[in-house]
Amino acid sequence: MDRRKSLKILGGSVVGIAGLALVNWKWQITDQLTHQGFFSYQEEKLISSIADTIIPEGLPPQLPNPDAKPIGALSTGTDSYLKKLFEHCYDQDDQADIKNGLDQLNQQANLEFGDDFYNLPKTEREASLMQMANSEDEKQKEFFKLMKSQTITGFTTVKEVMVDYQGYQVAPGFYNGCAEVKSKA
Repeated sequence: MDRRKSLKILGGSVVGIAGLALVNWKWQITDQLTHQGFFSYQEEKLISSIADTIIPEGLPPQLPNPDAKPIGALSTGTDSYLKKLFEHCYDQDDQADIKNGLDQLNQQANLEFGDDFYNLPKTEREASLMQMANSEDEKQKEFFKLMKSQTITGFTTVKEVMVDYQGYQVAPGFYNGCAEVKSKA
């Protein structure tokens, strides 16, 4: 095989991969700068990481079938549910309390661990949430209770959990008739 041709192909591949990485990085920065929505980009990442900390991805003790995949708050879209719920179903005072709670949680993580909450490992995120749950400040306790209860509600009412794990049926009653119908033959 021609060595020059091989090196050209290999070099082109490296440049292509580096270009794709650069474009992905640029898209992330552009998304952060031009993000539109009720919650800021950072607040959305905080909500997602809180949901993932409360219900991490894993296999439950009883599987509906042997080839079941790990399930968690992020894989079922519970974080999207929380964002839409807080944006559309809560009044402005409650929304302000939620945003304040997210800000306090992130500040607490920065002070205690030196990084944003969503960048922390799972054990440190759990410690931050438990500190908020056991806080003397009632607003922090209420924020934690709200996030925990709505995360559990969002997770347990998603189709994958209800149908596959809880055996939910839309119309659970069945009708098995006992009268035989003779066909006209």
